[in-house]
Amino acid sequence: MLSTQLQFLGHASFRITTPEGYVLLLDPWLTGNPYVPEPLRQPARADLVLLTHGHDDHMDSELPTLLAQTGATIVAPAPVRLYLYGQGAPPAQCEPMNVGGSINVLGLRLTMTIAHHSAHVELPGGATGFPHEGVGFVLRFSDGTVLYAAGDTALFGDMRLLADLYQPTVAILPIGDRYTMGPLEAAHAARLLRVKHIVPFHYGTFPSLVGTPDQLRAHLSPADVITVHPLLAGETLSLSDLP
Repeated sequence: MLSTQLQFLGHASFRITTPEGYVLLLDPWLTGNPYVPEPLRQPARADLVLLTHGHDDHMDSELPTLLAQTGATIVAPAPVRLYLYGQGAPPAQCEPMNVGGSINVLGLRLTMTIAHHSAHVELPGGATGFPHEGVGFVLRFSDGTVLYAAGDTALFGDMRLLADLYQPTVAILPIGDRYTMGPLEAAHAARLLRVKHIVPFHYGTFPSLVGTPDQLRAHLSPADVITVHPLLAGETLSLSDLP
């Protein structure tokens, strides 16, 4: 059995390999994404795609093609799922669920959580549609790793409930500010979640995303005993080996 591996693809996109060897893509924005290394833009395999919301820096414009090529199952907020149906995504590949629910899939337990982030889908001609709220995910793997992927979100007090219910060991948190939490809020989120490890994302890729990992560290104290793991695009972190 393998360990749980988290690979940062760039901006807000991640590739996760489960202990059973399944490949998960979280918020894949790959086509034409200048922040993703070229060799990683066309994944040869994907078993499960998780979308936190439909903004075009989280949902690839060629996602229906990716689903057709890989046969991956997809989990997304209901309005995004309906949009994908209209783009030709087979309903059999879409796993319907909603905030607060959990499912067993590919050897892991997946929970969809709330997030505070208004979203929409970009439509042809510059129009927008399918308004929705973003979501987050808790992923509980067979090796005991519990990953909280917050998605784009503000800080909210019910992160403490997520800690009580799911005991996450690692949190993927946005730190860019302006459109999501900034470093100050992300530091407090980590305390609410009681995690010992943070993987920051959604920072540095656009001029307006001004938060940095160093600022996040500055808002943490030694007493917090929290390690920040700022991954470079293409870099992989073995979650199973974290203390």
